[in-house]
Amino acid sequence: MSDNIQQNSANHPINTLAEALQSGRFLRMRRLLSSLHPAETAHLLESLPPTERKVTWPIINPDLRGDVLSYLGEDVQADLIQNMDTADLINATEDLPPDDVADILQNLPNHITKEVLKVMDSQHRRRVETILAYDEDTAGGLMNTDVVTIRSDITLEVVLRYLRLLGELPENTDSLFVVDHKDHYLGTLSLSRIVSRSRSLTVSQVMSHQIEAIPAYMDESDVALRFEKHDLISAPVVDKDNHLLGRITIDDVVDVIRDDAEHTMLSMAGLGEDEDTFAPVKRSVHRRSLWLGVNLLTAFLASWVIGIFDTTIEKQVALAILMPIVASMGGVAGSQTLTLVIRSMALGQLNDRNQQWLLRKELSVGAINGLIWACAIALVTYLWFNSLELGILIGTAIIINLVAAALAGVTIPLALKRFGIDPALSGGVLLTTVTDVVGFVAFLGFATLFIV
Repeated sequence: MSDNIQQNSANHPINTLAEALQSGRFLRMRRLLSSLHPAETAHLLESLPPTERKVTWPIINPDLRGDVLSYLGEDVQADLIQNMDTADLINATEDLPPDDVADILQNLPNHITKEVLKVMDSQHRRRVETILAYDEDTAGGLMNTDVVTIRSDITLEVVLRYLRLLGELPENTDSLFVVDHKDHYLGTLSLSRIVSRSRSLTVSQVMSHQIEAIPAYMDESDVALRFEKHDLISAPVVDKDNHLLGRITIDDVVDVIRDDAEHTMLSMAGLGEDEDTFAPVKRSVHRRSLWLGVNLLTAFLASWVIGIFDTTIEKQVALAILMPIVASMGGVAGSQTLTLVIRSMALGQLNDRNQQWLLRKELSVGAINGLIWACAIALVTYLWFNSLELGILIGTAIIINLVAAALAGVTIPLALKRFGIDPALSGGVLLTTVTDVVGFVAFLGFATLFIV
């Protein structure tokens, strides 16, 4: 088994590419890169340090560079585009779908974007400009304009002849969109119904009204939720007047789901979802320094609280030994609640009606867990320091801190969202500050009053 793993690792494209880079066998590199799917090539590029990435990029077939760019994260994509002249960029994007072109152009300076748009044919340019008119994190920015539309008064026989005339359907086409003479969205006609129903029937007789159109300004996370709830493969996008603008397909939604998951995970560490693992040291230092500075301020706040009770700690050294337990228990309990609430917010499960219920539930969980672990920690403290008072003290502080952690874990993300701040980005820092300060004040405050 281990031999197979080692063999698979040795034959991995990244290792093969690295060997070819070291030996300067660029012909072998070109053959390897040509044999890969653009998504795999993009993964290879993201797995290379910047120097090797810059050597590899020019070797990629120019006809494939546009597809590779569309699969890259924003950081790596921006680095590679910086080294491309306008002509190369135009050549790379000319055969891409409008939504992929729009994704790339949104990260370029305006003058380059205008140059690329200028050389497109009028129809392609119009489609790209339609997408660029919307923010990239909305349904309009996510959609593609390659839709097949039909009228409701024609027969399925006419529809079939029309499809044969087209010759090829856009990718991920499971339904045709039914519109009126002013392009207002009316419903969908699935391909399965076209081939299974009598050809003499009209579209209006077999079309479906179940798939609700997606407003162009809907947030992409809400779009992903709708696809998940209704098991959609594609869905129409309309403007405020119900004019059909384009469609969103499942492959775009998968990207949104992945980006949201990465955003939630990396934001808790102050990083962006498109963070380049192999970014230059200077850029990484700049991005992370701000977050470290914010954490330093909260750490100073906790230290200041401890400093208030310095006389108490000097008289009872055991307090200094036990303090981390109080803070750690509160931090873990609060993180559990915070993660649960942020997930519920992302899934659209939280609303004004159930927030109070969730708060009461989490306070109950915090109180019960506090009692359970307060007894356990109090017993260990009594056996360790032979002090009943110290055991009761830390047990009381644990209960208070776990209840406070539950309260903060629910209220902090809700408050941040209300102020338009991403809870995943700053919720963890605020929560840690609350649990540290409350834990230290409760533990050291009671010690000052009742022990020292």
